[in-house]
Amino acid sequence: MSGGVPVSGGVPVSAARRWLPHLGIAVIVLYCLAPFYWMVVSSFRRTSDIFDMSVLPSPWSLENYRAVFGGDTQFGRALLNSLVVAGATTVLTVVLGTIAGYALARLTFRFTNVVLAVVIATSMFPGISLLVPLLKLFTGIGWINTYQSMVVPNLSFALPLAIWYLTTFFRQLPFELEEAARVDGCTPGQAFRKVILPIAVPGVFTTAIIVFVVAWNEFIIALTMVNRPEMQTATVRISQFVGVAAYDSPFGTQMAAGVVATVPLVVAVLLFQRRIVAGLTSGGLK
Repeated sequence: MSGGVPVSGGVPVSAARRWLPHLGIAVIVLYCLAPFYWMVVSSFRRTSDIFDMSVLPSPWSLENYRAVFGGDTQFGRALLNSLVVAGATTVLTVVLGTIAGYALARLTFRFTNVVLAVVIATSMFPGISLLVPLLKLFTGIGWINTYQSMVVPNLSFALPLAIWYLTTFFRQLPFELEEAARVDGCTPGQAFRKVILPIAVPGVFTTAIIVFVVAWNEFIIALTMVNRPEMQTATVRISQFVGVAAYDSPFGTQMAAGVVATVPLVVAVLLFQRRIVAGLTSGGLK
């Protein structure tokens, strides 16, 4: 005891309890950001210094970034392909997931939970186990080397999770909101569009963020269904970068490409997070 305050190892117990959660959060953040930091630092090293273990590159070099967009890498086109695939997957998933989630949340029938269980079970199949049937199907209908050969499988993986999440979210909204809208003269469709959707903005944007990140980072489907360089996504192009020699791995170029592909995603997520906070506030006030 010291002045009536319990002491453990020279540190007051109350202070330790107050700072330990912050210390745990700091450790988790450092653990998560360390790989990204090392990727950024390595991207600014010269090829001859790529295995240097210093905390900061010396000297700083843009050699790797010039190599990413130089030559025949077609990385700019790959970024555009990733944006098209991820954007289309997100829009379709959010639209279909919102409608299906609202219907499952509001319709009362005997096998509601069974339907939800079947929906979530469809997302549990390993993606690699579906490659052969998907490849055979898409070859037969002429979908190989097309955007839809990547969007449709991504949609089949993302939609069940979106429906599950949005169904849970809509169930938390009081049914009296729709009843009040109908008293004011709204049809069921108008009550959904004008009352429920504005309040559901946080859940919809959260779903959109998750789906976009997953679709942007998808690799195995894009690698299998597309073999033309001009149709490949960013993740596939990064894996196919080659060095000067036949079996040389261009670590610096891959690090730079990873930074280019990640930074826009981080910025987009931060912008969507602000929209989520704004949606929560406006929904509560309304």
